Amino acid sequence: MKDFFHVLQRFIPPYKKYLGLNIGMNILSAVLNLLSFALIIPILRMLFKISTTDYSYIPFDFHFLSRDSWSNLLDTCINNFYWYIAQIIETQGAAQALFVLGVFFILTTVLRITAMYFSFYFMIPIRTGVVRDIRNQINTKILSLPMAFFSEERKGDILARISGDVNEIEASIMNSLDMLFKNPILILIYLLGMFIVSWQLTIFVLVILPVAGYLMGWVGKSLKKTSALGQQQWGHLMSQIEETLSGLRIIQAFNAEKKISERFYKGNEAFRRTMNRIFRRQQLAHPMSELLGTIAITIVLWYGGYLIINDQTGMNGASFIYYLSIFYLLISPAKELSKSFYSIQKGMASIDRVDKILKAESNIKDPARPVPVTFNEAIAYRNVWFRYREKWVIQDVHLEIGKGQTVALVGQSGSGKSTMVDLLPRFYDVQQGKITIDGVDIRDIRIHDIRRLMGIVNQEAILFNDTFFNNIAFGVEQATQEKVIEAARIANAYEFIMASENGFETSIGDRGCKLSGGQRQRISIARAVLKNPPILILDEATSALDTESERLVQDALEQLMKNRTTIVIAHRLSTIKNADLICVMHEGRIVECGTHQELLALSGYYSKLCDMQAF
Repeated sequence: MKDFFHVLQRFIPPYKKYLGLNIGMNILSAVLNLLSFALIIPILRMLFKISTTDYSYIPFDFHFLSRDSWSNLLDTCINNFYWYIAQIIETQGAAQALFVLGVFFILTTVLRITAMYFSFYFMIPIRTGVVRDIRNQINTKILSLPMAFFSEERKGDILARISGDVNEIEASIMNSLDMLFKNPILILIYLLGMFIVSWQLTIFVLVILPVAGYLMGWVGKSLKKTSALGQQQWGHLMSQIEETLSGLRIIQAFNAEKKISERFYKGNEAFRRTMNRIFRRQQLAHPMSELLGTIAITIVLWYGGYLIINDQTGMNGASFIYYLSIFYLLISPAKELSKSFYSIQKGMASIDRVDKILKAESNIKDPARPVPVTFNEAIAYRNVWFRYREKWVIQDVHLEIGKGQTVALVGQSGSGKSTMVDLLPRFYDVQQGKITIDGVDIRDIRIHDIRRLMGIVNQEAILFNDTFFNNIAFGVEQATQEKVIEAARIANAYEFIMASENGFETSIGDRGCKLSGGQRQRISIARAVLKNPPILILDEATSALDTESERLVQDALEQLMKNRTTIVIAHRLSTIKNADLICVMHEGRIVECGTHQELLALSGYYSKLCDMQAF
């Protein structure tokens, strides 16, 4: 429960007004409940001749309030109420008195259920608002976390935390909020009423209730652990589904449907068994609370009857029945409280999984005193070392890229080319050495300012399920139709866009699935054209295209590269012959640098790469 209240401290403060109103309505509802059941006493004492006491009207004297005598006011109210009922019985008969008591009961019930409704009404903005805030925080956190975090996590598991775990939080913890802010109040007020009727018997009750609560807590101790296992297994299932959707073409091409199905069936069955354990333990809460409640009522009935028979308490039969009625009212919120405890244990497992995202620390942060950046001279890699885990991926790299230069990085797969360009926009930070722009370490510059200088075109075009216009204008504020059209023309994309059903307002489908590879790439180039960055990063932008598409994309790239500083990761060496500088990477080091002709003359790594491609 300590962890749960810590969660409330994190998410409830913006909704304190609604919480206060909810608590006020719960208090009013509980007090009205006591008043309505208090009508049992006059019914029993007068209608069934349990008491023959004669009541006379006592005028209200409000001067005693200054003498701290609130009990006198309560006694006066009770006496005058009994006198009023006695007068009705005497003048109009018992049936009329019963009718008046019934009217009072209806009125107090109407007021009580109205207060109860408004207690739920004021809880709704808290429940929905907290869940919305959690989703917003997860989304914001995901956007701010470095790439390294996602290389360690399964995408499907992250999706499971955003969907399944947040839904579990809503279904368990948030559904328990109204119980937690209602039931303790009801229990306290009912206990207060029981103290007023008989303090001796209530002390005895206070000994019984903690024992019952301990037994309920003992049953639910392992529920959180089991729920955490279930959510973890659900995350693995989501990961498998995500992998299946992404690799469906390969799965079918290799006739691997049976293998993938068996893997999924196995994980799904393990998840089913875990959920069976969770649900069985949850369902144990109701019968166990029912049994404990019955035992508690029986014990109270026995002990209270013993006190009355031996005349050891001020209660009479009517008061004792009223006391039992209050105790019966107490049992229901106590049961609900035990159910909410079970739900909270289940939901806390989801909170822990969500917190792995919310509390994840990013090692890539803005500096405390950022330095303004202007790119006028050069980008420099100075003695740069970097590794993802144990093995160094980049080793002692020195490279200077002057403004307006086109620099190509070539080499075998795994030589560190993509890592080199990922370090520049600070997707990762170097472990040793530094990267500078105009002599300023990029770690001393705001991340937003660094990335504002850069446009990136990847090997796989990253597009969104939106229109042509919104994909091209992505990340550019106040993009006009004219500028978007101009960018599309430069990227050789205008013709096929206009040939689509709704032109620039045509949706391109999930990840641009309605387009060919070359068309997707030209849309991503148009996006970079519109951003108009001084630094351009091309990560094997044409390697996955056919010859005709490559020609169109290469023409668009040449338009884009004019008057820009460009870093090109090249797979096809024919596309970078005219680069100002070609750097050959091997096992994380730059082993050769020069122009195309200079490197051929060396007859080294670059020459071998050219010979292999020519072959």
